[in-house]
Amino acid sequence: MELGRIGVWRSKRHGAGDLKQLEAFGYGTFWIGGSPSVEEARPYLQDSETMVVATGILNVWQHTPEEVAEAHKRVRQEFPDRFLLGIGIGHPEATSDYTRPLKTMREFFDGLNLPKEELVAAALGPKMLDLAAERSLGTHPYFITPDHTQFARERVGEGVLVAPEVAVVVEEDTETARKHAREFAQLYLGLQNYTQNLLKFGFTERDIENGGSDRLIDAVIPHGGAEQIAEQIRAHFEAGADHVCVQVLGHGPHPARDYEELAKALL
Repeated sequence: MELGRIGVWRSKRHGAGDLKQLEAFGYGTFWIGGSPSVEEARPYLQDSETMVVATGILNVWQHTPEEVAEAHKRVRQEFPDRFLLGIGIGHPEATSDYTRPLKTMREFFDGLNLPKEELVAAALGPKMLDLAAERSLGTHPYFITPDHTQFARERVGEGVLVAPEVAVVVEEDTETARKHAREFAQLYLGLQNYTQNLLKFGFTERDIENGGSDRLIDAVIPHGGAEQIAEQIRAHFEAGADHVCVQVLGHGPHPARDYEELAKALL
């Protein structure tokens, strides 16, 4: 599969809608957020012609590996080389049975019994990154900075996919952009896997409190004009990313102008 250099990440609640337009802009992969199932990827594949469609990510607590493997086989047969199965452990606040995440992920990989080149795994910490490198194409980290991208690259080594999600706000007015960014960040700053990770990469408890400090918001969620954002995206590539998927915030679920401006700056 050819993921391309830049992709789009968007929650499944916003639907497929504009995939042909995103293809025309040059985006290579569409990542479906919001814990999609394999079958929920089908409309996205049907509504596009060339883009790879990836689950970003399928939550392993919500499915059995056997049912996922069967659905994966059907979708891959119908859309050869265009579907990438991304799996992840989610976060403990959303799963009452959340225990031993590394063991659970390893057992899910075992149950899938799929070729590693058809899989990618969400990972933040070192042991999960090791597992992602061992059992899949690589890792799809979320809500991180270029410092984490560099850490991930150093941990997994060369030849392993590092494909971070980066949320952005295409907005010149700083206060307006930060308002949109904080609305988005509110959920993730209440989830311990993300906050613990941020604390490991130079942020403090004070940065995390009260909706996030300006320093944290600006680092995790680039904003400004398209070229200004592109410079911050390039920092992830300089840190070792192979592919970056952008999640565009602030101007509705299908902000065509934002996608077009970012494509011109990045592609």
